[in-house]
Amino acid sequence: MQKGHSAVLAGLGAWLPPRVVDNHELSERLDTSDEWIRTRTGIRERRIAGADTSTVDMAVHAGGNALRSAGSDVVDALVLATATADQLCPASAPQVASGLGLHGIAAFDVNAVCSGFVYALATAAGLIATGTADRVLVIGSDVFSRLCDPADRGTMPIFGDGAGAVVLRRGETHEPGALGPFDLHSEGELADLLIVPAGGAKQRESADPHDYYVTMHGQTIFRHACARMAESSRTVLERAGLDVADVDRFVGHQANIRILQATAKQLGLPGDRVVANIGRVGNTSAASIPLALADACEDGSLQRGHRVLLTAFGAGLTWGSTLLTWPDVKPG
Repeated sequence: MQKGHSAVLAGLGAWLPPRVVDNHELSERLDTSDEWIRTRTGIRERRIAGADTSTVDMAVHAGGNALRSAGSDVVDALVLATATADQLCPASAPQVASGLGLHGIAAFDVNAVCSGFVYALATAAGLIATGTADRVLVIGSDVFSRLCDPADRGTMPIFGDGAGAVVLRRGETHEPGALGPFDLHSEGELADLLIVPAGGAKQRESADPHDYYVTMHGQTIFRHACARMAESSRTVLERAGLDVADVDRFVGHQANIRILQATAKQLGLPGDRVVANIGRVGNTSAASIPLALADACEDGSLQRGHRVLLTAFGAGLTWGSTLLTWPDVKPG
């Protein structure tokens, strides 16, 4: 990006449903246990949205908090990262904008599943770089628990619901909070590794109710996630002229604690630089990175001046990374 046309993080917001579901509650109805879930995923509990709470509702909460953090409700565009839009048509972003009182602005969805927030950041940065927008609200919001078979011990313990958001403003590349470079990739021939087969335009209906729930090849996903996030992380560091040693905080998509640890190990990052909140929120898909950032700000582990590496991997397959130096921003 040219000087004066960088996207700079200026606000941060998060929102979680109030209902906490711990591993013991799940083990009462699934063939699993607290120990089995914790040792394989690092997850102790997750938040589950009530029947009256939608992706749009959560996005409005998180987006409002981010706007308050930024100290202004003026934005030119809204990019919503989600794989659980309230309807197949229309997109959910315009409804989120309306719910926030942001009438008439550009608003659209980005679906890269668990990589969605990084993809949405890159999209928003592009809007700013081209002069299309001066300020953009980026939200990740997913009720992914509704895509899980309630009887499936392989997916139900992993996913939780939530939303996180940031405000990006036009700024300069040397400022704290300036995003970039970005690195984005996909590999569609592996789409079946994590997929909800039915409900879309290709297969609107199915006689098998399981086709409406997510299926996941966990071990294969594990290998791809670690390798792709590590590779992408190295790419953005090289483009920025930085070394792994320059990274103060590693904020990966919160899919599985072992994936985070294995990716950090591949990069040569010590464990105390890895930000992880998966234990209390689970895998919240596109919301996971902003939720992790908000938690790290709240507990003091993320401080102004820290060089932060963001990386994500998700269904599609999709993956990507970016960098920023943390600015003087606190969750709203």
